[in-house]
Amino acid sequence: QVQLVESGGGLVQAGGSLRLSCAASGRTFSSYIMGWFRQAPGKEREFVAAINRSGSTTSYADSVKGRFTISRDNAKNTVYLQMNSLEPEDTALYYCAADRRNLFVNARYNSYDYWGQGTQVTVSS
Repeated sequence: QVQLVESGGGLVQAGGSLRLSCAASGRTFSSYIMGWFRQAPGKEREFVAAINRSGSTTSYADSVKGRFTISRDNAKNTVYLQMNSLEPEDTALYYCAADRRNLFVNARYNSYDYWGQGTQVTVSS
C-alpha cells in the first residue's frame, strides 16, 4: 500500500504558474503508474495527466496539453505537475493517484488504486 500527500497548491493570477508535488510513502514507488486528477465544485473528477513507471511516457487531457507537464523522481518517491499559463477554468482540487495494476498510462478514474487528499488550486481572473 502507498500513501500519497499532495502539496504546492495555492492562489495564483491567470497566466501564472504553480508546481504541485505528490510525495509517496513506501519503497515501491517506481512500481506505480502515477496520475493527476482534478475536481471543480459541482463537477465530476477529471483526468489531468499520467506518467508511466519509468517516466518515459506521459499522457495529458486536451485541456491542459502544452501548458502542464507531469514528471517523476523515483529516487525521491515524488511526482510533480508543473502548471503554466493557468486559467480560471483550472481552478479545482487536484489529486494525485497511483495505479499498481495496469501496464500503460491511462485516464480511467477506476484504474487508480490509491489517492491523496488533494491540494486546492485557485486561479483568479
